Amino acid sequence: MQNIKHFIYDFLIDKGFSETTAIYLNMLGLLLALLLIAFVVDYVTKRLLWKFSSGVAKRTKTDFDDILIRNKLPRAVAHIIPLIILIEFVPQVFFDFEFTESIVEDTLKVIAIVLALQIIRRLLHSIRDYLKTLPQYRDKPVDSYIQVFMIFAWLLGLFSIIAIVTGISFLKFAASLGAASAVIILIFKDTILGFVASIQVSINDMVRIGDWITFEKYGADGDVTEINLATVKVQNWDMTITTIPTYALISDSFKNWRGMMASGGRRIKRSVIVKVSTIRFLTAEDVEELKKIQLVTDYLNSISTKIEAQNKESGADKSLLINGVNLTNFGVFRKYLQTYIENHSAINKDMTFMVRQLEPTPQGIPMEIYAFSKDQRWVNYEYIIGDIFDHVLASVKYFGLEIYELSLNPQA
Repeated sequence: MQNIKHFIYDFLIDKGFSETTAIYLNMLGLLLALLLIAFVVDYVTKRLLWKFSSGVAKRTKTDFDDILIRNKLPRAVAHIIPLIILIEFVPQVFFDFEFTESIVEDTLKVIAIVLALQIIRRLLHSIRDYLKTLPQYRDKPVDSYIQVFMIFAWLLGLFSIIAIVTGISFLKFAASLGAASAVIILIFKDTILGFVASIQVSINDMVRIGDWITFEKYGADGDVTEINLATVKVQNWDMTITTIPTYALISDSFKNWRGMMASGGRRIKRSVIVKVSTIRFLTAEDVEELKKIQLVTDYLNSISTKIEAQNKESGADKSLLINGVNLTNFGVFRKYLQTYIENHSAINKDMTFMVRQLEPTPQGIPMEIYAFSKDQRWVNYEYIIGDIFDHVLASVKYFGLEIYELSLNPQA
């Protein structure tokens, strides 16, 4: 080996070169030869490993190996062998330069650590991409866990690099960080909070990718597109992107519409305010006129017979409408809307639906429709509401009622 180390040196000395010149040229020649060998080995290894991995990927049914190739993991692994050759033969190249040998060896060790981190990163990214192809993991915050692993890997790599550069053993260097733990915790506070939040969000199934959430504090109202260690990205309905800190999902209140989407219906809860002055008892003539409205014909026929029998039994004086049992235009209108909702094709009949009278207000009495539409898509949902209340507003006049309208004229 000694002859190999000084082969060029001995040759140059025989040719009459000075000892200093021969030493430097010997080192330079060996260095060029080593770099050439490393380059050739790297090229051959990369080609062989690429062909091998591609062949294996084509023969297997799983997509994981295809994802490994797509993330260029074989290319990173191919650099290991030439790097080992460089580390092994550097002492032979710099045999006469101990200081330079030490610097080059430390540099190669740092490069080895960086290469290891790159391999880990590509492997973790491949695992992430593969898990996202599985149905049971598509809505899970896989990015958060991958980022946690990478943070620990980078910290470990950084500490190792510092230990190599300073010449301190890794264990001693790690022990010395105990005194600075409070500062480290402060620096990585958001990361730690995000990690804890990601675990809680995943375990409690609070949010999934694809969920529609409303977070008023951050102005978010749309679909969750990404959950990672630090942030949750929400694409709002106006196509803007809102970024929410992950830990805010467990520290603040927000609304997740997943339950509504899974229920098979989307709630309709809207009312019209009827003017109190237009509410009145119905005469027999009024009832007969309203029987022309088909949705309440059967109801009026049935209820009129019962009311007439009850009034006769009680001896009510019907010279005044207030005496005895009476129908009101407001009550018949409520029954009409209830029947209309029951017969509406867009309403989910398996869920609660009703028309109810709410507490009177200074403007009038609200008549509310409470139901669930079959179609949960936003555009279609708004169309259904519009269709229902177009009909409600147009039908009010047939019952002798009026909808409250705010007048800006004090005399009106």
